[in-house]
Amino acid sequence: MSDSILVVDHVTKQVRDSTGTLTILDDIHFALERQESAAIVGASGSGKSTLLSILAGLDTPTQGTVRLDGIDLFRLDEDSRAAVRAERVGFVFQSFQLLGNLTAIENVMLPLELQGRADARSAATEMLARVGLAQRLGHYPKLLSGGEQQRVALARAFVVRPRLLLADEPTGSLDFATGETVMQLMFELNREAGTTLVLVTHDRSIAARCDRQLRIEAGRLVPQPAEVN
Repeated sequence: MSDSILVVDHVTKQVRDSTGTLTILDDIHFALERQESAAIVGASGSGKSTLLSILAGLDTPTQGTVRLDGIDLFRLDEDSRAAVRAERVGFVFQSFQLLGNLTAIENVMLPLELQGRADARSAATEMLARVGLAQRLGHYPKLLSGGEQQRVALARAFVVRPRLLLADEPTGSLDFATGETVMQLMFELNREAGTTLVLVTHDRSIAARCDRQLRIEAGRLVPQPAEVN
């Protein structure tokens, strides 16, 4: 695992309520190498999104830890984890998560400005052109189609050249044809940037494009059957 960018080390997540203890994730353990792509698949409620949140350091495990680029996320305080995310992690969500009061270029500039980049506008302009939105720089999200909004989200995620991209059902709000276009673009950008990709999806065809599939059932990682030639 010498070149592992992401190591998930026996992660368990439990919550307590009036009925007792609920185990959401149960001893999840795996590692991803640099530039590898992995799909997290499983039924609704299996723990996929919780796992993605823990990988980002947005949620904390009950036991175990996550090492991102050699950094133990849960030895850090919340502010330090946020700094690691800003520097190393990009996000793409089903609901786009664009800021409605900012234009397309302003949305893409935002993470660069938070890093103090002097070239934020030029880098954002170049990335929006790369995703085919050179003519939409000044448009607000409400004036963009769903596919265009997701392309803005892709531009925002990749403009910081993240080492890890986390995508949660990135085509869930799109029609089939638009979703296919967006996913093709995501995989192209991922290859160009040399990013490690982890995506949550219900779509088997999207999962099949990844190097690996990690199936979660009732909070546990289950082994995948070997391919038969």
